[in-house]
Amino acid sequence: MQWRRRQHCCLAKMTWSCKRSLFRTHVVGLLSLASLSATVLFLSQQDWLPGHAGLRDNPVAYTVQQQHASGFTRPRSDANLSALRSIWRWETGYAAPPKPPANLSSHPAAEPLPLAAELSLEDSLSTNSSLQGEMGVGGRLAAQPYRYILNEPHKCRDGAAPFLVLLIAAEPGQADARNAIRQTWGNESVTAAAGLGFVRLFLLGVMGSSQSEAHMQSAIEDESRQFHDIIQQEYLDTYYNLTIKTLMGMNWVATHCPHASYVMKTDSDMFVNTEYLIQKLLKPDLPPRRIYFTGYLMRGYAPNRNKDSKWYMPSELYSSERYPIFCSGTGYVFSGDLAEKIYQASLSIRRLHLEDVYVGICLAKLRIDPTPPPNEFLFNHWRVSYSSCKYSHLITSHQFHPNELIKYWNHLQSNKHNACVNMAKEKNARYRHRRLHSDRFL
Repeated sequence: MQWRRRQHCCLAKMTWSCKRSLFRTHVVGLLSLASLSATVLFLSQQDWLPGHAGLRDNPVAYTVQQQHASGFTRPRSDANLSALRSIWRWETGYAAPPKPPANLSSHPAAEPLPLAAELSLEDSLSTNSSLQGEMGVGGRLAAQPYRYILNEPHKCRDGAAPFLVLLIAAEPGQADARNAIRQTWGNESVTAAAGLGFVRLFLLGVMGSSQSEAHMQSAIEDESRQFHDIIQQEYLDTYYNLTIKTLMGMNWVATHCPHASYVMKTDSDMFVNTEYLIQKLLKPDLPPRRIYFTGYLMRGYAPNRNKDSKWYMPSELYSSERYPIFCSGTGYVFSGDLAEKIYQASLSIRRLHLEDVYVGICLAKLRIDPTPPPNEFLFNHWRVSYSSCKYSHLITSHQFHPNELIKYWNHLQSNKHNACVNMAKEKNARYRHRRLHSDRFL
């Protein structure tokens, strides 16, 4: 009996020891498995492994990595990089394109457009940008440039290659805005004194075929015959087609004005100090830059998923959590050689309706980082309160009505040589007035 008790106690001890040993073995096994998984994950990211060499040539992923290295905050980087890789695989034909939203149908980009004054985002994309209709062999967009209604193909052949081409996105009905720009910052006299070539072009689409719109079209054609500065093509002129409008402008430069030194894309409600842009930023005395793109830099911006927002971006169109660095579409400047490069890059990138974001994605594909301007206040995508001193040292300010544009431009021209001196005098006069007024009550 005593022997049996000792045997039972020994078995109990052995059972506890076995349990403890099994527990330790299980923990060690889990740690080993985790270590092995981490090693496999690390090796799978290396460019030199078979089947992964292509990732080294992924420009979108490369750009995001460069942004992260330079301080660009990018939460959940693995998911972001994965989404960008998916876009890249789709662009290059290694994977099926992402499914479009259910309410988007397929239409070639160059089809006749429906008659409508306004389109929703989904309708606009369905009309102009559905990918199944646009994609051709090899994953490239099959759509050719839209048919020209009004063109100025000889604009750059009359003389030497222009120093600056202005591409101004305008709506067909904005005749007052176009005339205000012709009288102010878009006037050829801005560069005439310096002997620099200068080309101004307004980019327009079409509105429809109602009687009032037909009358507007007739007025646009008269305006074109008078000023020879309107490029109009057969796409619906809506906010959601600004990407198409901008790409068509770049294609025009690449086709008809390939030797231009610089190009600026801006909007019809902008104040642009073209003289400061040319003399202080672009510096015509120096050789023209190459592969150069600058403006108001937008870093680390996330897609807006609010369907009620003007800047709504469906995850079906862009699934990544961050956009690449881009420049505000209110006004950016680039070297003439980039017009062709950006347009060609766009032929294998899914069209997005946010024009400035889309151009940023094209630059990312080209592995081109926008250059920060020498002063962060040169380009402004908001309205800057006017003073001749401030406006003599900036390039863009937003949200100007035509009559305001003429008023402030004329004021700046009459005060530009002593703008800040006059401002200092005014401040001193106000200070003396307040001091005198306060002394009366001492």
